[in-house]
Amino acid sequence: MTIWDDGGSKLAEQLIAELIRLFGDDPCREGLAETPGRAVNMFREMLEGMRYSNSEIANIAEKCFDDDFTQTSQGIVIVKDISVHSFCEHHIALIYNMKVTAAYIPCGRVIGLSKIARIADLVAKRMTLQERMGADIAEIIGRIAGTDDVAVLIEGEHSCMAARGVSKTGAVTKTAIFKGKFEKDESVKQTLLGLI
Repeated sequence: MTIWDDGGSKLAEQLIAELIRLFGDDPCREGLAETPGRAVNMFREMLEGMRYSNSEIANIAEKCFDDDFTQTSQGIVIVKDISVHSFCEHHIALIYNMKVTAAYIPCGRVIGLSKIARIADLVAKRMTLQERMGADIAEIIGRIAGTDDVAVLIEGEHSCMAARGVSKTGAVTKTAIFKGKFEKDESVKQTLLGLI
């Protein structure tokens, strides 16, 4: 049973109502009466990526175009500043103002640009770590495009650090995954970094 099933959805609503009670409020009062249902709908939407494995996301976004030119060219495809949000798995706290930049070197196949954004969106819609998110996006793009040459850079603000604990608003976390030529060839990496 999951939150995407009717039974799981109803159970989640009951648990959220109980959580409201544990916070010391009445889940039946006017302002909160519909909150459990709204919260479940929000989680269903914002955590949609948890329904899918990396392999399933690759199948969803597998639309590629064969391109003979890319078999002889060493050009880099970059999709920059894909806006996403996620949840830190340690606190179930929002990671916001996130931007994903994904790059790959085609090897006879190019991915539809909207598919790269869809991959980033689905991977981000999980309870995860920013580092794992980048690795998962890179894995899926590499699988679809048939290339080892993939880079993913992510930056975002973590509410688990900004709104609680050390309460440092404005702190930005940046992560980078470099695979294939982006990892092994410094000139390719520097070309990418110069372009973004």
